[in-house]
Amino acid sequence: MRVLGIESSCDETGVAVYDTEQGLLAHQLFSQVKMHAEYGGVVPELASRDHIRRVVPLTRAALKDAGLNMEDLDGIAYTSGPGLIGALMTGAAIGRSLAWGLGIPAVAVHHMEGHLLAPMLEENPPELPFVALLVSGGHTLLIDVPKLGEYTVLGESVDDAAGEAFDKTAKLLGLDYPGGPLLAKLAEQGDPAAYRFPRPMIDRPGCDFSFSGLKTFSRNTWDKSTKTDADKANIARAFEDAVVDTLFIKCRRALEQSGRKTLVVAGGVGANKRLRERLQTLKAEVFFPRLEFCTDNGAMIAYAGALRLAAGACEEPVIQPRPRWPLTELETI
Repeated sequence: MRVLGIESSCDETGVAVYDTEQGLLAHQLFSQVKMHAEYGGVVPELASRDHIRRVVPLTRAALKDAGLNMEDLDGIAYTSGPGLIGALMTGAAIGRSLAWGLGIPAVAVHHMEGHLLAPMLEENPPELPFVALLVSGGHTLLIDVPKLGEYTVLGESVDDAAGEAFDKTAKLLGLDYPGGPLLAKLAEQGDPAAYRFPRPMIDRPGCDFSFSGLKTFSRNTWDKSTKTDADKANIARAFEDAVVDTLFIKCRRALEQSGRKTLVVAGGVGANKRLRERLQTLKAEVFFPRLEFCTDNGAMIAYAGALRLAAGACEEPVIQPRPRWPLTELETI
């Protein structure tokens, strides 16, 4: 089965072709980072308009790379949520319309399930069951995964997601958008002994997260500092260490509570070098997607969609994206 996947949930347009026998055949990605950088964050209306411009040309490019024509496709998968409603509507409308015109089935894919399954695209994929850490700009979740489609939330952020906290802390330090990767780069120059930030909620039972207080602690520390470049780097390092330690402790706790021996890490923050190094010291097998598949991409949507289409899923000819969509509402594959 050859499946076209379309990702348009936020500020990146991704299109890919996945073959259930041959694997990933092609993928194309366009990032809107430069456009949104002028405003210091994602502007939903601009994001939606840019997706409209990009989806069809990227689809043609992906099919050309895969050596296929539209008529060679057996199904279409598109991100239906969660995400920005206008951005989701673009991908859903184009994807469902293409499927209707070609007379092939279409499936609406949950964005976070796509991230969760992204490590499956690697040569050495994880085996079920496992615990998944989904950590990005919009989500921080720890999920028990006994089988595909059966998800139990073990912990989640009660306020800001980890990636959101990275970006906002970077902004208060005067870094450009998107700030998360720039803060991580700046942290490499920081002295780990200069400051120690709190590790939020590690003294409470359970696996929930809270990162909002770290932003406030960072701001207070910055305001009290002499505001030198060294101070900026030291605060970046202290902030990153606090987030990494917190994620490590909660992942270890989730593995212990669930009895699992495998951890899957996905989402944009999963590309953080220090986090990857720390999590690999866990007494468990730890799997990551390649760096280009940590952020939003069409390959993960094509793969997740292919699994559901192969299991018999098929959407009615209705375009109905869900900007809010609990992962636990998905059907088991």
